[in-house]
Amino acid sequence: MSPVLRPRPSGGSRILGVGSRQPDRVVTNAELCARLDTSDEWIRQRVGISERRFADSDESLIDMAVQAGKNALADAGVSPESVDTVIVPNCSMQAQIPNAAARVAHRIGIPDAGAFDLNAGCSGFCYGLAVASDLVRAASARYVLVIGAEKLTDFVDPRDRTTAVIFADGAGAALVGASGTTEIGPVVWGSAGEQAERLRLNENRYIQQAGNTIFRWAITRMPAAAVQALDAVGLTPADMDVLLPHQANLRIIKATEEALRTQGMRDDVIVADDIKYSGNTSAASIPIAFDHLRKESRVKSGDIVVAVAAGAGLTYAGQVFVCP
Repeated sequence: MSPVLRPRPSGGSRILGVGSRQPDRVVTNAELCARLDTSDEWIRQRVGISERRFADSDESLIDMAVQAGKNALADAGVSPESVDTVIVPNCSMQAQIPNAAARVAHRIGIPDAGAFDLNAGCSGFCYGLAVASDLVRAASARYVLVIGAEKLTDFVDPRDRTTAVIFADGAGAALVGASGTTEIGPVVWGSAGEQAERLRLNENRYIQQAGNTIFRWAITRMPAAAVQALDAVGLTPADMDVLLPHQANLRIIKATEEALRTQGMRDDVIVADDIKYSGNTSAASIPIAFDHLRKESRVKSGDIVVAVAAGAGLTYAGQVFVCP
């Protein structure tokens, strides 16, 4: 007779703490306009950005991830020694081997961590949060540190106004642990691999995108994913308190907001618009924006947050969680 496996008791999951790290260097539209054929008005109208953060040559993706992770642990009041898994969603590591996660775990002081990177483009943090939640709920991990981190300026042609004004650098983290109730809902995710070439690295390893095509796809997929994620936890747009979209482009954020308002989202819902001052940081944008909302006291513990993203792959994802 085969032995019966006896897994550890499991339950729900929740976010215990968040943190972020952005480079010190602030790059304004005026600085970019001095070397590009563009204007402050064009940048604000097309993407909604007034400034962004660029890392210096001596600050790496791993450096930013380490500080964001430390900040999330401090926010949660959990020691590095208690963490057993580290996930680093990103799409801008210079080399695929070795991964970022193991080095990040080591530098934070997390011993013997399960550690892996995850690449789902701009949807990466939502994917990482989903994996972390399921690891905790299945009792495969006790504490999982998810750190979306990007140094996109390594892959941006500084002469290309369609990308140089948009992408930026930074890291944002969330610590996920067990809960007696469900505080992170199931993920709704998907992809459109037939459109993979719409957002890719070209032969010079610079980001190249079909902006209009991605815009149209994103404003369709993101509102739909948000509604599906709410339905998965028995809620509707009328129940949400915070809309936390990937900070891709202010027009995409506004279109997603408008689509959800037509489906019952309240006028008092807080909508993250960190894109204005942080630029597009891909897998880091959602946790950075959420950390800023908390620090600005624009959200409170217990708020129902809907995170939703779309990006390279093409991929999309959405989930509901309770604000810690």
